[in-house]
Order: sequence, then C-alpha cells, then structure tokens
Amino acid sequence: MYIPGNIIYFDPFYFKDGSASKPKYFLVLKVTDNNVVLASLPSSVDHLPRYIDTVHGCIEIPDGNINCYVFKSGNIIATNNWAFPKDTFLYGQWLDDYKIDVLNDIYPVAGIDYTIMGQLNAEELSRLIDCFTNSVSVKRKFKKMLLLK
Repeated sequence: MYIPGNIIYFDPFYFKDGSASKPKYFLVLKVTDNNVVLASLPSSVDHLPRYIDTVHGCIEIPDGNINCYVFKSGNIIATNNWAFPKDTFLYGQWLDDYKIDVLNDIYPVAGIDYTIMGQLNAEELSRLIDCFTNSVSVKRKFKKMLLLK
C-alpha cells in the first residue's frame, strides 16, 4: 500500500495536529528503511497568488516562498487512467512524514478505511519529486529523504 506514487483516499483522514478529520487524498512520495512514509496531502484549495496561471506541473515562486505542483482536473496522471476530479494542489511546504505502523493501526482495512485510487505514472512522479527537491521552500530533511536511493 505504501509504495511511492500510490494515491490513497482515506475517508476520513485523521490529521496529526488534531484538526477535524475529513475525507482526504494521500500521495506517497517516499518510504524509508525505518518505516516512515513521506507524503503530500493534496488539496483542491488554490492558495496561489491570483496573478499565477495555474497550469499543470511545478510552480516555484522563490521570492514568495511558494512551491506547488498542480494536477489539472481530468488530466490522466495514474497508470490506471485515473485523474483527480478537481484541480488539485500539492504544496511543498505541507509535506510531512508518517510512521507506517501508526497508519496501519488507524487504517487497517482496504475498501473500508482507505482506497488506493491509482499509481502515479513514473514521468509524473519524477517531475513532482524534481519540483520538491529543487525548491527553496521545501524543508531540507524532506529533500534529503526524496533524494535517498
């Protein structure tokens, strides 16, 4: 389940900070040897400045400390021809790591606690990782995780 590129839908997702739970997509970016998943929680909310044209792909605004990867609605991004139903934004500042054993305790049953929507195609995953690793606004520890072989 926790394979880089997997797009998982949790209903509901329980946030680490205690925020109200809600249905949420979860994109696995990296899994480390110590059973930690680096992931992005995509959002359908556009927090980019209004003057930015939200095209599919990487948006980097160093002066504004903004890094975002955009998936346009309907663009096929997964190997099973799946696409996000709405424009979707992955913000580099919102990357986070999660312990696999904790996730497995909270979400034990496929089809009930979570659904794997698809596997991001290799080209899209590579562009997304390049976007995050080349950003000035992504935390150094996450860049290191992404660059590990």
